[in-house]
Amino acid sequence: MGSKLIGRERRKLRIRTKISGASERPRLSVFRSGRHLYAQVVNDTDGKTLAAASTLSRDLKGSLDNDNKTDAAKKVGALIAKICLERKIDKVVFDRNGYLYHGRVKALADAAREAGLKF
Repeated sequence: MGSKLIGRERRKLRIRTKISGASERPRLSVFRSGRHLYAQVVNDTDGKTLAAASTLSRDLKGSLDNDNKTDAAKKVGALIAKICLERKIDKVVFDRNGYLYHGRVKALADAAREAGLKF
């Protein structure tokens, strides 16, 4: 593994020792690849994914064609918030998954907050 990945894995472990998702406040986890962005809401006590959205979601197909990655992240944040609110989840714990709270990760978080999620 490269040194960047090792650093992210260390940050990820450090973050995960402090936060975990419970049924009353599940964890909103973000994964960022070079081209796509994924978000999922996880209940760690049951080990179940309660909601998921990504730039590959059917709901966003076609609407991301002319967007840059940050704009796509905003749409993913709004979509994950909409899905959560439909499933009666309004409070979450944000897990940036070792990534810096900057750029696409920050855009997703801000869009989810604006759409009604509390964290």
